[in-house]
Amino acid sequence: MDMHPGLAPDTVTVLWCTTDGDERRKAHTLLVRTAADMLDVPLSELWLTHREDGRPVLGGAGEALRVSVTHARGALAVALTGGSPVGVDVEVVRRLRAEAMARAWLAPVEAAWVAGLPEEDRSAAFLWLWTQKESVGKALGRGLRRGGMSRRVPLPEPWPPVEGAPPVLRPLPGDPETSSAAAAVGGGRLVVGVARHGGTGSGPRPGAVHLRVHQVSPVAYS
Repeated sequence: MDMHPGLAPDTVTVLWCTTDGDERRKAHTLLVRTAADMLDVPLSELWLTHREDGRPVLGGAGEALRVSVTHARGALAVALTGGSPVGVDVEVVRRLRAEAMARAWLAPVEAAWVAGLPEEDRSAAFLWLWTQKESVGKALGRGLRRGGMSRRVPLPEPWPPVEGAPPVLRPLPGDPETSSAAAAVGGGRLVVGVARHGGTGSGPRPGAVHLRVHQVSPVAYS
């Protein structure tokens, strides 16, 4: 069969939706059904398990895929690729003590960037960085342990980001083998962060890995 674009080693596919509850189960359902569609196999030929470190993995026909799952209150997202380890995170944009949280947890240059924005932008900006850091931790297989919050991620260019503009995976400062991006979705009500570690397309060239972020209907995966 022809290779689905989402299976290519230089493509990461991210699907997200809002939901009214049971986010974890629905995220797992979305992941398995999407993988089966990509591989053009029956649902019975693949299944979802977890490694000892908690990372989700697909068994059976899906074992060649690298996947990640995330859910928040009222939202969920999944990421799939035929390449190297991937991570995804979703957060609902809400009012935070963003400047204080940035000073406490982020790298100094990131905290200064958040503090330099208009107050009404700071919560979304903090989550823009937070979701990427969570995603990087998932892609690396160690979460936010060992300095995950202070690990720098690319700052957005420009700010505020334009919703609907194609997000681009960019190398982490000081780590060209790992790249990340974030996207404002749902009318700016959500931020989705994505990361990828190593493999084809890694290195200093932004855009070497194609990132596809799409909304799906929650009805189809309930």
